[in-house]
This record gives sequence, C-alpha cells and structure tokens, in this order.
Amino acid sequence: MTVPYKTCLLIDDNYIDNFVTRRILEASHFAEQIIVRQSPAEAINSLRDGVIKPDVIFLDIRMPMMSGFEFLQEYDQLGISKSDIKIFMLSSSLDPVDMRQSESNKYITQFIHKPLTIKALEELSA
Repeated sequence: MTVPYKTCLLIDDNYIDNFVTRRILEASHFAEQIIVRQSPAEAINSLRDGVIKPDVIFLDIRMPMMSGFEFLQEYDQLGISKSDIKIFMLSSSLDPVDMRQSESNKYITQFIHKPLTIKALEELSA
C-alpha cells in the first residue's frame, strides 16, 4: 500500500478531536508519521527549529492563545520552504467568514469540516 504523505502534522487544542483524527489518519494509512501538537505556538516552534518537516498539516481554527489564522500569520514569517506543504483547515466552524478567510489564504489547500472521515481523506489523496 502506498502512503500518500511522509509526515502529517495535526494542530488542534482538543484532545478528543486529536485522538479521533489521528485514528482515522492511521486507519487510512494517510502518512508514515503523524505528529500532534495541541498548541499552535508549539507547532510554530517545532517548524522553525526544523524538528518537524511535514508534507501536510491539518489545522483547527478555534484554539485558545492562537487561532488557526494567527498560526498562518506566524507560519508566513517562518524561513522554511513552504512550497511542498499542504495545509488543510480542519474545523467544526460553520461561520461563513472562517470559510471565506480559508479560501482566500494562500497556504490553505482546502477547508474540511470536522469530523475528518476516511472518505474525505480518500478524496484528498485522489
């Protein structure tokens, strides 16, 4: 079985959402390695320091201390190559402003509603 991605970074403050999403990612063999960060600031530091070099990032919007959009502002300032990294906004938000902001962000590949499903992953990998 071919694994679409080498390293997947999941950024979400909710432990249960991370648990469920990670299990779905593992069950679908989406990536060789799945790394979870509950803090966007911790994820930024890991990316800046080169500790994590993801091919794909799943990013929540609504998180305390730093939102997904604030993460993207920090991400934009990182001196790392971003051309090979796909970012999927994974959120339960139904706010049309969030969706428009996701669609207009140059780093967001696609907005996906929680919960993540195997069907949604299959469509991403196709």
